[in-house]
Amino acid sequence: MGKEFPMTIEMVRSVIGWCAIINYAVLILWFLVFRLAHDWIYRLHSQWFPMPIEQFNVIHYAGMAVYKIGVLLLTVVPYVALVIMSRRGRR
Repeated sequence: MGKEFPMTIEMVRSVIGWCAIINYAVLILWFLVFRLAHDWIYRLHSQWFPMPIEQFNVIHYAGMAVYKIGVLLLTVVPYVALVIMSRRGRR
C-alpha cells in the first residue's frame, strides 16, 4: 500500500506546539480586530442580526473566553504533558 511513517513523541509534541501557537495567533488577531474595528464589525453584523451593542460585546467576549479555554485544554496542556514525558524518558 504505502510507506509506513512512524510518528515519534517529538513529532507529535511539535505539531501540538505549533497548533497552540497558531491558535493563540488567531485569538490575538480576533482581539485586535475586535478592539480596533469594533464599530465597523458591529455595523456589519447588526445588518444581519439586529442586537444591542452590549449583547454584541458579550457574545464576542464569551466567544474569546471559550476559545481560549479550548486552546488551553486541547493544545497547551497536551504539549506540556508531552514535554514532561519526553524529559522523563531521557533520564
